[in-house]
Amino acid sequence: MVLADEINRASPRTQSALLEAMGEGHVTFDGTTWPLPRPFFVIATRNFAETHGTFPLPQSQLDRFLLSFGIGYPGRDEEVEILERHAHGEVTLEPVLTAADVTAMQAQVSRVDVARPVKEYIAAIVAETRNDPDIAIGVSPRGAVYLQRAAQARAAMEARDFTTPDDVKAMVPAVLGHRILVRSAEPGASGNYLAALLNTVPVPL
Repeated sequence: MVLADEINRASPRTQSALLEAMGEGHVTFDGTTWPLPRPFFVIATRNFAETHGTFPLPQSQLDRFLLSFGIGYPGRDEEVEILERHAHGEVTLEPVLTAADVTAMQAQVSRVDVARPVKEYIAAIVAETRNDPDIAIGVSPRGAVYLQRAAQARAAMEARDFTTPDDVKAMVPAVLGHRILVRSAEPGASGNYLAALLNTVPVPL
């Protein structure tokens, strides 16, 4: 796992290296290619408050992130808990899963069934983003695959071995929000667009 804090402060060269790792599952150094251990994934944060010293992430790199969402500020109770944990020094963490546990969960997700009508629903949502004149960049085929995988994961978390249209709808904002480029520059434009889209694309029965 790679944790990239404020990834948009990384140089384009570093971002390019991450792009290879995320897309190909290996890294290249001095002409030698090194496979990455499994499981491998990247968790990253972005700083939107400042522009000095930051580099916009290219769309090709954003497309390789399965999910993107804001975490906001903690509530008052959560803030107090943070203060309590930090009152007497640095916080220590203990692992709750092994690499084998994560690999097993990934395998379980891939076994969740996706019926043909649900696949067609995903395809219809994705096609709508590509055909709308208000969208400068629509969802790629990778985005469609990731939306299906996220829907499978949601079903698995609810102890189901099949997906539903509700699984797809629930995951659309986090999976597609960073993959589309809305021509409107208004804040929250992508979220508003996706909410309206889900109200127009017919849901399979």
